[in-house]
Amino acid sequence: MANTDKNPQGGVQGTSYLYDYGTSPNTRTAVSQKVRILTPQYGDNAAMHQMGVLSSFNPSQSRTVEPVRGIGFGDQVAELVPSVTEPTTGDFERALLYLCNLWQSTGYAAGIDGPVRSLAHHKWPFDIEQQLVFSTLADNDLGQANTGHSGGTGSFDGGVKQVAYSKTTQDNSTSHGGGPGSGSSFDGGNPKDGDVDAAGSGNSNSRGHSAIITMYEACWFTAWSASFAKDAGMIMETGSVIVSDVHDFSSYYGEFLATGNDPTLGQLGSIRYGAGGAQGGVSMGATGGTSGTGAFTGATFGTGGG
Repeated sequence: MANTDKNPQGGVQGTSYLYDYGTSPNTRTAVSQKVRILTPQYGDNAAMHQMGVLSSFNPSQSRTVEPVRGIGFGDQVAELVPSVTEPTTGDFERALLYLCNLWQSTGYAAGIDGPVRSLAHHKWPFDIEQQLVFSTLADNDLGQANTGHSGGTGSFDGGVKQVAYSKTTQDNSTSHGGGPGSGSSFDGGNPKDGDVDAAGSGNSNSRGHSAIITMYEACWFTAWSASFAKDAGMIMETGSVIVSDVHDFSSYYGEFLATGNDPTLGQLGSIRYGAGGAQGGVSMGATGGTSGTGAFTGATFGTGGG
């Protein structure tokens, strides 16, 4: 008999009732009901799938910014210099299933699948895909209500992909069709599962949303814990990971990536770096105040994504 708690299909890691979808509200504020966390599952080599019974996922980033000061110039900061970014970290909290634990759902041969019982047994890292799925209300502002937007790979919006949903019971006023419900993301208009049709195929199949994709690449567990308490029912697992890299799985990153706030491209940014340079565009040297001339008139620092 199949292990329905670890049976990846239709974009999710299982087919038991624990993985059934419900509805979610249409709001402009992002809601966790629509956030999907995808990881590799042990025994499946085709694609990553959405984790089930995940109570929380908490990614965190930080870096040190050091102040530059000089004696004789009073109590002020001359410049703030960003240091290197610390490795991104993340924390999972997930209900422990008899047939699929946290490590199985992140690609390790643990639980009933194999001998992995310790962090010392983890020989390879894994990836995490985070999908911030939009509401129909948000998609409507993009002109993509009930279908979703999918940016081209390598384009500046390539980190936004379409998420497709399979059929549900509808009335005659909609074109969503009928049938069982599940969900899957796909690239280039090709569903990862045959039961999930392309959301953008026309009015007869309007079942999709836009999703902002964030990839956490080459993750290693740094901590794991579970609590077995006499006065508690459900057993929860928690795990912490450290991440090698973070990206949108589409763009070409490098020195000239257009990231915003660049005054040489006509963007606002900070008045400190406005035309003319120092003190918001006015030089305060020995010759007195001199208006800046705006030396950067035609600089192009890359188109982003290519």
